[in-house]
Amino acid sequence: MPAVTDFDLKTLQDELSACGIYPSHAARLLRAFYDSAGTVDLLSLPLGKALHQKLRTDLAPRQSKVIAKHQSADGTLKLLIEFTAGGAVETVLMPAFRADRAAGCISSQIGCAMGCDFCASTRHGLERDLTAGEIVEQFLHLKEQASLASRRMTSLVFMGMGEPMHNLDAVIAAIQRIARPEMGNLGFKAITVSTVGVIRGIEQLAEASLGVHLALSLHAPDDQTRARIVPTARKYKVADIMAAARGFQERTSRIVNIEYCLLAGVNDSDDQAHELAGLMNGFRAHVNLIPYNAIGSGISGTIYQRPSLQRMERFMQILRENNVVAHFRRTRGDDVNAACGQLRETRLVQLVSAR
Repeated sequence: MPAVTDFDLKTLQDELSACGIYPSHAARLLRAFYDSAGTVDLLSLPLGKALHQKLRTDLAPRQSKVIAKHQSADGTLKLLIEFTAGGAVETVLMPAFRADRAAGCISSQIGCAMGCDFCASTRHGLERDLTAGEIVEQFLHLKEQASLASRRMTSLVFMGMGEPMHNLDAVIAAIQRIARPEMGNLGFKAITVSTVGVIRGIEQLAEASLGVHLALSLHAPDDQTRARIVPTARKYKVADIMAAARGFQERTSRIVNIEYCLLAGVNDSDDQAHELAGLMNGFRAHVNLIPYNAIGSGISGTIYQRPSLQRMERFMQILRENNVVAHFRRTRGDDVNAACGQLRETRLVQLVSAR
């Protein structure tokens, strides 16, 4: 049975019209549904007997539920969301500095095929792509949790499980439902899509002209180091990825974020900081330095460590001395295993142990 989140305004109007129901009801239904984060009793709305009957028999209000919830001491809330079609993903609500605002992080796939050695999401491989409706439901769960905490969602990033560019059609459809005023009303400028560097996906996202932001998970300034920790580097070279990111920024006028997870003894040397600064020459992008959130051993068996504070500060100093706009991303949820994939992995271990 399809859910409300499987439709945008036009497709829901068409669906209702085909059933002999006034298509004008579609806008009222969607507005009430998204305003309430999907919690409104649709049968309580003045939508007419025919549409009420359809809602009872042919249109589900939800296709997901929260099956686990972990809250960090810093206020970060991590949800494990299970879908009626099978599988579960992680989504995260992060309190902003302002007491009335929050940011969200959602997933585009169940699992991940990218094989990044320092990320927990990829350790069980890719299970399947999410539908646009399943992606939207993560946003609604986060919006509901933000409201319960007297906050409102003001930004959303596709930085959870999966590679968004490998499920781009569903991601774009979900963004349109989340951002458009007649539905989620978050706004396109409030959304960032992350990628490990799938060049054609970056180009297609630019061509879609959504007005969203791009985050590039670079993690190393050279092909050799990057191939060690990000296997896709064997296909997508640093120079080509950076060219695609520059092209995205030129076409969309949206500042690109370069994500760089600092791993002790792997990508945190002075020489690598200088090399990264060289890549940024003439590129008005922002570099986000991310202190590594430990997950145990990677796929290769390597156990990565977070660099010392002094080493990370030295890396930052070199970038800024070379006129690179760089900041540390504040770590979130370390005490509840909030790195991508950790909550789902814990759940999988529990299920296996229970058999």
